[in-house]
Amino acid sequence: MDNKQINFNTARFITSAPNINQMPADTGVEIAFAGRSNAGKSSALNTITQQKSLARTSKTPGRTQLINVFELSEGKRLIDLPGYGYAKVPEEMKLKWQAALSEYLQKRDSLKGLVVLMDIRHPLKDIDQQLLQWASDSGLPVLALLTKCDKLKSGARKAEVLKVREAVAVFGGNIRVEAFSSLKGTGVDRAREVLTEWLLQGDNEIMPTDEQA
Repeated sequence: MDNKQINFNTARFITSAPNINQMPADTGVEIAFAGRSNAGKSSALNTITQQKSLARTSKTPGRTQLINVFELSEGKRLIDLPGYGYAKVPEEMKLKWQAALSEYLQKRDSLKGLVVLMDIRHPLKDIDQQLLQWASDSGLPVLALLTKCDKLKSGARKAEVLKVREAVAVFGGNIRVEAFSSLKGTGVDRAREVLTEWLLQGDNEIMPTDEQA
């Protein structure tokens, strides 16, 4: 990879969209963050971008009800998808979130990578596994962040990471698994490395060849 870097703390909020029709133009490169409502998704986004309140955090899981779009630079975006899981909301609202999430994942051409966040103490719930299988089938690279790893001692943390790495191997595809803690900063540099790799791959794809120039 070249020496270009992504400056994550330039991230700025662009819009909240109920569906993909109200999102920015489907060009450039997007990396989406998905996870259960209590997985620490907003905290992870804030930590990676070094902004305390870029993504809203709440003691009430499931507050992210829309697709939130953050722009790093022109054509490079981070996407905060609606949290899935046990959020205490009306069933009708939950179905709307799931429809928006599904539509985004299946139809957004600029989506080039998926960050799946799972609480290290409760990883690989059924819906997490469905998402990983879908990404693998779609040829989409995944970074699985096992969040809140500060809740476990070092030995238990390493054992859990190895266990999850073995478990996701059955899905095939490109799935990397890393321990992550917004509180302690564990895994943050690694996450930025992977995101940078994905965000810059688009630059190589759109560079004109000598014949096209």
